[in-house]
Amino acid sequence: MAIMAVAFFLVFLSCFICIEAYFLPHIGKITQLPGQPPVDFQQFSGYVNVDKKKEKSLFYYFVEAEIDPASKPLVLWLNGGPGCSSIGVGAFSENGPFTPNAKVLLRNEYSWNREANMLYLDTPVGVGFSYSTGASSYETLGNPLLEFTTDYNSRAEYFWSHGLISDTTYNLFTYGCNYSRYVSEYYRDSVSIVCSKVMSLVNRESSRFVDKYDVTLDVCIPSVLSQSKIIAPQQNSERIDVCVEDETINYLNRLDVQKALHARLVGVRRWDVCSNILDYDMLDLEKPTIPIIGSLVKEGIPVLIYSGDQDSVIPLTGTRTLIHRLAKQLGLNTTVPYRVWFEGQQVGGWTQVYGNILSFATIRGASHEAPFSQPQRSFVLFKSFLDGRPLPQEF
Repeated sequence: MAIMAVAFFLVFLSCFICIEAYFLPHIGKITQLPGQPPVDFQQFSGYVNVDKKKEKSLFYYFVEAEIDPASKPLVLWLNGGPGCSSIGVGAFSENGPFTPNAKVLLRNEYSWNREANMLYLDTPVGVGFSYSTGASSYETLGNPLLEFTTDYNSRAEYFWSHGLISDTTYNLFTYGCNYSRYVSEYYRDSVSIVCSKVMSLVNRESSRFVDKYDVTLDVCIPSVLSQSKIIAPQQNSERIDVCVEDETINYLNRLDVQKALHARLVGVRRWDVCSNILDYDMLDLEKPTIPIIGSLVKEGIPVLIYSGDQDSVIPLTGTRTLIHRLAKQLGLNTTVPYRVWFEGQQVGGWTQVYGNILSFATIRGASHEAPFSQPQRSFVLFKSFLDGRPLPQEF
């Protein structure tokens, strides 16, 4: 079954203090990546040892801001998955400076390092180029959903409202066996007959040729036919590489690329987007993570939760419900009523703000990996958040 890749970014205002204190002793400057176009900013990559015996090492890729990096914030980007690479997904597919295309790298016009210093970290060990030399050092980790039941059960209505399933199947998917029940049974190896029948109907009607991470855009046909994971949503556009995941896998498995990145493969033969060697306790999916968001808000830390509105894996409807419920629990009043926001002269999405500290936003036409499918709109959202400004309400 499909597992979702959730991404987080954390913003630190005193970026170079953080970098110099922790990463400089480990920094390896990248002279130039193979096939890279010329740029004016610096790049660094390498390993940070995370235990005293040096058995565990996390791989990072650090990209300086294009202009005046010393004055720009540091953004730490972490992909979920579980077990998916922040370098492979975040940096090379979503919001980094380059995207692989055949044997070269193309410049990303809407790279987030236009506004911030970007630090991509492969975590935990066993993900991407991060590794452990200990025999039993790989972790277990829960998937960072906000809340299991609400998030998963919102999938049925999303499928139905977007025409992916019939009225009959929608009723069965809601009342006969909802998605949270199916997932709970699946990871306990006890799928009931009724859930098995319902999911067979859902899968047949929704089709494997529709990317559940983006229900309206095209898929990479070779990936579908080979049954490889489709993490990146696709779009029939000259700006979007429909097979970017395959391109990234090929690029990061090149020896000259690994040498340029100061990376090495330990315990695996090939680099892959998502790790298959980690022993996850998938029942941790049922543990809510939304209390963590509440704790951050209580500490006075601004939080933005955004959803691509074409994502059926973690639909915006469930997320919106949970954020509204959290705001009510925290006693936060609505400071920006639900409204559209603009990117240029087009609607970029919708937003609502609570207490000027907790924000929810959608990105119109975007997928689970919003910066990939809607790079310009995602960049507007990112810049507004960094600047502490409301999303544009007019054009």
